[in-house]
Amino acid sequence: MNDYPPVHREPTPERYGRLLVCVDDLGPAEWIGKGPSEHWSLGKVAGVAAPGFDACARVLHPASLGERPVRWDTVAAAYGRELGPLTDWYEVIGADRDYQQAAEYGLSGVWDEHPAEGPTPPEVADALIPVLARHTGTAERCWFGLWHGYGRWDFDGVPTFVTPGRDEVLLRGPLADAVSPVSADEFAELPDLWWPQDRAWCVGGDVDLVSTYVCGSAALIADVLATPGLEAYPVGPGDRVG
Repeated sequence: MNDYPPVHREPTPERYGRLLVCVDDLGPAEWIGKGPSEHWSLGKVAGVAAPGFDACARVLHPASLGERPVRWDTVAAAYGRELGPLTDWYEVIGADRDYQQAAEYGLSGVWDEHPAEGPTPPEVADALIPVLARHTGTAERCWFGLWHGYGRWDFDGVPTFVTPGRDEVLLRGPLADAVSPVSADEFAELPDLWWPQDRAWCVGGDVDLVSTYVCGSAALIADVLATPGLEAYPVGPGDRVG
């Protein structure tokens, strides 16, 4: 019998960054998944965010070169490849699906680190938050879902709501505080799901993805696509997420 040392886990926090951990009422999350059920499934855009919205966008997590973010289209151009709304990162760099084990890691002068795998990276969130704030009347009252499986915190006693393939802890706070967890702990993940009280939009990410998905009005998605700090493409709620 192997005697492995115990995994250290932080106790259940009352707050995650500045976001309050909800331990009694999951009602604000009940609407998620109540839209067109054919799109609310594992591996679909609406299954990562939420169904029932007019339009969706895929926001790519940047690669990097040193400390500098690098757009996917820059990498694709360096390899002479096309980049489209559903292109996977491994297709951009010409690797197989297990690209983390690729023999050639990076391309000199272009990129040396893969895009961040997981929920929305802080630098993407910082560019996205002002756009989202323009398209809701309740930016000061928002809700967030955090996958309870992130191993650093002990959420075992906290009630969760279900999304395709995930159990989520419910958090609440202002939209501007979505990035506050990394200010409190550099190893913290941002929430997987974000939505305002008026349900004008929903943002979704996942531990296994290198993209964030935004679902909302056509006007919001047009704004996301036009934001210089974001590399984004229009997608449909039933499109695959890679």
